Amino acid sequence: MAATLIPSRHRSAAYLLAFALANAGGVIAYQPLLSLLLPLKVEQIAGATRIGLFSATVIAGAIAASASNILFGSLSDRSLARGGGRRRWVGAGLVLTGCSFATIVLAQTPVAIVAAVALFQFAVNALLAPLLAIMADEVPDAQKGVASGLLAAAVPLASAMSAVLVGLRWAGEAERLAIVALVVGACMVPLMLMGARVVTVAAPIADGAAVPRHDLIAAWAGRLLVQAAGNALSLYLLYYFEGIVPQVGPTELAPRVGHLLTIAYVLSLPIALAAGRLSDRVARRKPVLLGGALLASAGLVGMALAPDWRWAAIAFVAYAVGSALFQAIHSAFAMQLLPDQAHRGRDLGLFNLANTLPALLGPLLAWTLATPADFSAVLLVLAALTLAGGAAMMAVRSRH
Repeated sequence: MAATLIPSRHRSAAYLLAFALANAGGVIAYQPLLSLLLPLKVEQIAGATRIGLFSATVIAGAIAASASNILFGSLSDRSLARGGGRRRWVGAGLVLTGCSFATIVLAQTPVAIVAAVALFQFAVNALLAPLLAIMADEVPDAQKGVASGLLAAAVPLASAMSAVLVGLRWAGEAERLAIVALVVGACMVPLMLMGARVVTVAAPIADGAAVPRHDLIAAWAGRLLVQAAGNALSLYLLYYFEGIVPQVGPTELAPRVGHLLTIAYVLSLPIALAAGRLSDRVARRKPVLLGGALLASAGLVGMALAPDWRWAAIAFVAYAVGSALFQAIHSAFAMQLLPDQAHRGRDLGLFNLANTLPALLGPLLAWTLATPADFSAVLLVLAALTLAGGAAMMAVRSRH
């Protein structure tokens, strides 16, 4: 049994806030780029063929992200076992991410932008993999629900950053990415300065009581199906709204989409936080997961049928709330299913495939079913996948 330290309520709250801020920095590292800045750049390079090039870019990035997350999760496991901790890997990932932004700026051809995004995804996952493993190590199970709810703050903060960046008329691409790098670094500082917390380690699981393999598969599949919709929608959201309001140019539309993202995810935050706290108190997370998937699916159907900006925006908000609810609670759910405390970084990297593999599925669906003026068919497919993801979580039977 490892040493146990029970922190005061004040110190515990400060730690959870520091971790939530660091997680927000991790999301800010990729969301403004992938959701708004990269689509604008790809459109400048490829014009009418933007969906094809953007899909190729995303697929290359997803492959790099999948490998990098598992690699750096495993390396941080080894470092932790040797007494070095995971924070040094977070710092290394932060430096690599900043350097990768320069390759994005320099890319001016289709081949160059594909390679640059693959390098960026490798770098940013070097940051994200050990960061999430820190939560698994240092947040007790009884606080994982509220901690996961706090993680939902990352998306509205990143969306606000996206809106600010596209609204900076004086700033070019290099200046915007430099601002992102500085903000990400600032978000990491409080957690990096805090020492690692020691929490109570559960007794080893008795023979026959281990988490069944089918529970791990069901939880992984549920996340993958819901994330497939979220990934595709976030990547192609600007192009979707271009089809809804074709009379508005992309440079004028991008700030409007950025503001919508901010509003949607700010509304999601208190709901996800309250649901996470409730799931801690009652020790039941599956009903919340199913409810989030149902709401997200309904929002996607609404977007497919929306005739104008107003209805499309309302439907997107419904989707965003449901998706944030599912993803926040699933983070706590998955961490409690991890079978081996010594390999949390590696196992979370494998779980992270449910986040990165959809970056292969989403672009393929959009490439096949969407046109620059019509995303209705792909949105209906994504709604069905989201509903199936919620249903998959009901197949988890273990109470571990």
